[in-house]
Amino acid sequence: MNKIIIAIDGYAATGKSTIAKRIAKKLNYIYIDTGAMYRAVSYFGLQQSPEGKINFTKLIASLPEIKIHFENSEKGLQTFINGENRSLQIRESRVNEVVSVVASVREIREFLVEQQRIMGNEKGIVMDGRDIGTVVFPEAECKFFLTAAPEIRAQRRHKEQLEAGNNESFEAVLANVKSRDHQDSTRVTSPLTKASDAIEVEVSHLTIEEVLQKLQYHIDKKLG
Repeated sequence: MNKIIIAIDGYAATGKSTIAKRIAKKLNYIYIDTGAMYRAVSYFGLQQSPEGKINFTKLIASLPEIKIHFENSEKGLQTFINGENRSLQIRESRVNEVVSVVASVREIREFLVEQQRIMGNEKGIVMDGRDIGTVVFPEAECKFFLTAAPEIRAQRRHKEQLEAGNNESFEAVLANVKSRDHQDSTRVTSPLTKASDAIEVEVSHLTIEEVLQKLQYHIDKKLG
């Protein structure tokens, strides 16, 4: 059976990563967490600037020094930056606040998109993000676009953060979700856009299993 590329785009906190991981595991495909890649660059930039404000000139110049890779573990997919496991640090609220801005920088997107395309050379991958079906892999055989109400997405993100020990208020999380929506949708470089041939799935009132069933139906059709 020929392997394909599965692109899952959509708004923040719609469960893209969870869905992508489950599909990759079922198909024995490789899962690539593009969101974690942008978070990794954001974290690197914050570490460069002790005052907490990213120096983009310095960060762009340092891009060749940033080596990102993923490893599976009992706790799930782990993100490494230059050999150090930074899976928890890249989910901190300070990273949440800057990642959309970092992702809007042309040089950073070009740097990571090139890496992502290399990862997909052999196909057999599932990749989620904001522009996978429009920019990274416009030729992907299966494209999906997930959407949900901001309040529901904020509830999910708030729950995740509480479980990770982050006690940020729900109001702050909701404000961040809405801010990211605006930044992602209006940025000049690769804005969040539904590909013309992507299947849109409204997930506000669906369980993970129900979303999986919807996507798997279309994937099975494509795989024959």
